[in-house]
Amino acid sequence: MEQQNNTTQLTKWFRESVTVKLVFIGMLSLVLLIPSVMISNLINERAQRRDEVISNISYNFAGKQLIKGPVLVIPYRDQIEVPDGTGKSRPQQVERKLFLLPEQLSIKAGLKTDVIHKGMFSAVVYKTQVRLSGNFAKADLSALGIRSDQLIPEKAFITFSVSDLKGLKTNPSLTLGNQTFAAAPSAGNESAFTNGLQAAATNAGDIANNALPFSCTLDLNGTDGLSFLQLGKTTDVELSGNWGTPNFDGRYLPDTRQVNNKDFSARWHVLYYNSPFPQQWTDSASVLNNANKQQNATFGVNLRLPVDDYQETTRTNKYAILIILLAFVSLFLTELICKQRIHSFNYVLVGAAMIIFYTLLLSFSEQIGFNWAYLVASVATIGLITAFIASLIKNRVSAFSFAGILSVFYGFIYIIIQLEDFALMAGSIALFIIVAALMYFSRKINWDNANYEEEVV
Repeated sequence: MEQQNNTTQLTKWFRESVTVKLVFIGMLSLVLLIPSVMISNLINERAQRRDEVISNISYNFAGKQLIKGPVLVIPYRDQIEVPDGTGKSRPQQVERKLFLLPEQLSIKAGLKTDVIHKGMFSAVVYKTQVRLSGNFAKADLSALGIRSDQLIPEKAFITFSVSDLKGLKTNPSLTLGNQTFAAAPSAGNESAFTNGLQAAATNAGDIANNALPFSCTLDLNGTDGLSFLQLGKTTDVELSGNWGTPNFDGRYLPDTRQVNNKDFSARWHVLYYNSPFPQQWTDSASVLNNANKQQNATFGVNLRLPVDDYQETTRTNKYAILIILLAFVSLFLTELICKQRIHSFNYVLVGAAMIIFYTLLLSFSEQIGFNWAYLVASVATIGLITAFIASLIKNRVSAFSFAGILSVFYGFIYIIIQLEDFALMAGSIALFIIVAALMYFSRKINWDNANYEEEVV
């Protein structure tokens, strides 16, 4: 009989112990991390689908454009010694190439942007005229051990590159000195660039004595962004467009910029001191195709959409454990205040509703944008949980108080998402206040027995 009473008391303590309930809440919060991670994977899948659609639009229209060049290439004759098979050597004439980068390179471009929609996804496209001009300084042949009579100017050419040739809307031509030459795709290994274009430069024979001016205009389409490769000893770029959310990236940021809600303009003035490329060299056409060197000499603009809904949804989902744990603690305090025990299964249902909030947010953000989706998902979730709690504890005042607490939590997370740079500071201060409030309200709690009046199932 005594053993039965002890068992009954232990069972009653286990059911009514505040400590046991808090341990259960903690374990449930950790279990709910599993669907939270699954939702994170779902967000990534939808973002990848978005990227695939944008890539498809780029494939049909034109991709992100990178302008490289121009580079002047002049073949020259050289003489080497080759074995003749008898232990001796004989002279043999070979043809090599001299590569020259511009002394001055100026680029001007104005972007006319548009947004192409495909299903629920969008991509930013543009049309532009890119005007390149500058000059090639006279070559320092003595530094390379070349005589001017070794040059073969009738074979000289200028090469440049557009990363997606499909974006060219007219046949490009290049003016060198006082002559104009049509450009064509590079053949074989003559080009210094992938997707290279080249134009004859048969008037480049006097490059050892005089500078040679050039100019070129490219009618170009592209998607997402426009970038340039720093090749001039001095490179000046002027870029403008009718887009209010540009993202300047690459090795160099603009020296000056102006951005408003409708358009932008930016200027770069870049010197060769940080350039990974020499101003002149011989033989190797692959010097400019080094991916790491190109990355360290590329700069330009990305035309990002004003809001990346998937990024904001991902950031919101990262706070899932915080808002779930705070909601459970608030519900637990509501239990203590109303002195009505809420069954553990009801906690599971509340947690499920809070997880579904993120699927609602993801699905609605694809249709109506993140801000409105957050409002719809949070109002729906708070309304559902409030109605459920009100039906359990039969106390509308406590239920609506709990709704107010949830509203504060969801509002707090939304503000953190919008703050970006100050999110850590705001979150830390808010958590400090929450912990202080929990300390205050937990002072008089009986951690062994909550003295519930009845259990709410």
